[in-house]
Amino acid sequence: MSHLTRIARDQLALSNEDRIKAIYGARFVPHPNAKRVLDRLNFLVGYPRCARMQCLLLYGDSGMGKTMVVEKFLREHPSTFDAASGVARVPVVSVQMPPAPDEKRVYTQLMSAVGAPSLSNERLHVLEERALRLLRKLEPKVIVIDEVHHLLSGSAREQRRSLNLLKFLANELHVCMVAIGTPDARIAIQTDLQVASRFEPCHLPRWGATEEFRGFLTSFLKGLPLHGPSDITGREAVHLLLMRSGGITGRITLILARAAEMAIRKGTETINAQWLDLASRDLDLSPPLLA
Repeated sequence: MSHLTRIARDQLALSNEDRIKAIYGARFVPHPNAKRVLDRLNFLVGYPRCARMQCLLLYGDSGMGKTMVVEKFLREHPSTFDAASGVARVPVVSVQMPPAPDEKRVYTQLMSAVGAPSLSNERLHVLEERALRLLRKLEPKVIVIDEVHHLLSGSAREQRRSLNLLKFLANELHVCMVAIGTPDARIAIQTDLQVASRFEPCHLPRWGATEEFRGFLTSFLKGLPLHGPSDITGREAVHLLLMRSGGITGRITLILARAAEMAIRKGTETINAQWLDLASRDLDLSPPLLA
């Protein structure tokens, strides 16, 4: 069973239905693009506090795995508590930009992310003061704000206020801000040149027919509890996957999971071209997006 990870080998002892459930479970699969992003995020954790903090804009199409990378980053930098001194440290705080840009809701989410209560009728300036005071005590190194493309749903005035808030938090707390979103996030950030100059763009691109993509497929297959090894890194299988998925990571992994389910139910215990074709046609996927 050298074709499987230790966890996948252990899952072979499960029933077919439980193996299928395990196949659809979320998992982080290392690959060069993800490592490049993680390396950059880890660099920001160690960035020295200064008047102009380095910030990052991570953007890519929906389903490219941005959230998975950030969750991996959060696991690598967990909160700590020193019982002797009674001091808590939260190196990374992660929140989502509200669907409608709103300063009060951002501060409320920041308070919630660190486990602090907030009152619905609390005035903005009071909430802001409490949030800043608490964050200074917790000394975060990085604040992650996901779904930044939601900025575009607000008026021009609301967009400016929200962008100014990102800049204000970086200046006031001396933290590195990480904004995450779809390509629209880059458009939102670029509406303010001062803010845009702070955020280094980092793109998570769609997959192409590269050795990196074949390596990603091999790594993903190792996590699928199938008794037999699967080889889908040939030209025909790679072309099929890319054309049916548009190069989107989430669609690719969904096709592979569905093909693995077919392999279990049909008793072949290995993914072949037939299962890939059926899995990608049978799913409600959008038309191919690759040229």
